[in-house]
Amino acid sequence: MGKVTSKDGTVIAFDRTGEGPALILVDGAMCHRQFGPMGPLAPLLAPHFSVVRYDRRGRGESGDTKPYQVEREVEDIQALIDEVGGSAHVFGISSGAALALEAANRGNGIKKLALYEAPFIVDDSRSPIPDGYLAELNSLIACDRRGDAVRLFMKLVGVPALFIPLMRFMPAWPKLKAVAHTLPYDITILQDNQRGKPLPANQWDSVTVSTLVMDGGKSPAWMRNAMQALAQVLPTAKLRTLEGQTHMVKPKLLAPVLVEFFAD
Repeated sequence: MGKVTSKDGTVIAFDRTGEGPALILVDGAMCHRQFGPMGPLAPLLAPHFSVVRYDRRGRGESGDTKPYQVEREVEDIQALIDEVGGSAHVFGISSGAALALEAANRGNGIKKLALYEAPFIVDDSRSPIPDGYLAELNSLIACDRRGDAVRLFMKLVGVPALFIPLMRFMPAWPKLKAVAHTLPYDITILQDNQRGKPLPANQWDSVTVSTLVMDGGKSPAWMRNAMQALAQVLPTAKLRTLEGQTHMVKPKLLAPVLVEFFAD
């Protein structure tokens, strides 16, 4: 394990495996080096890249500094880029895709950018994020009602209502509760683009690197609509659909697509 110090003094833990150009993987909500999709993905990429997996602030072995701001997470990615030599490819999934997009818009040193299903809501194909949702989530965390915070988030992302009460019996439940305090971070990143309105045409004007925007062929219409909209507003983006895939994309199908894009 390596550690790097971000601009505000927060220590960020990371692992680096493989050889070749640096590739930083950015997790979505509640995921970190010991839990989530990047674990099985990294070994498939390591023969082609020097793969960096890190714990986003507040998770795993990384530190956390209050108050939270999106810019601090952008600085965490910048610190990792500087650590690996000043340039890197970046791949982000789900809310991690939205964070990676912000890093490309505000930072330096990203060579190419790949994004899988940033959960934006850009039309009326699903309900927008409720008013006051972030305040409710913060209130639950402040009262140490971590389980309730996780359940509130699962309801937002569309987990079936009958399944949510059963989640506390799953082996992953303690891991979810352990990082529940970071859920407001992801909502802060996403909420302005979960209002059911078109993406602002100029929001990511500074993203000029080659960008691959991906969705799953079996993902819901609202998610696919969002990725189509994102590809249209990014000047150098191309859209690719991974047939048969959902938001829980299979690493063995995703890895060759990333290898092809970043190696091109």
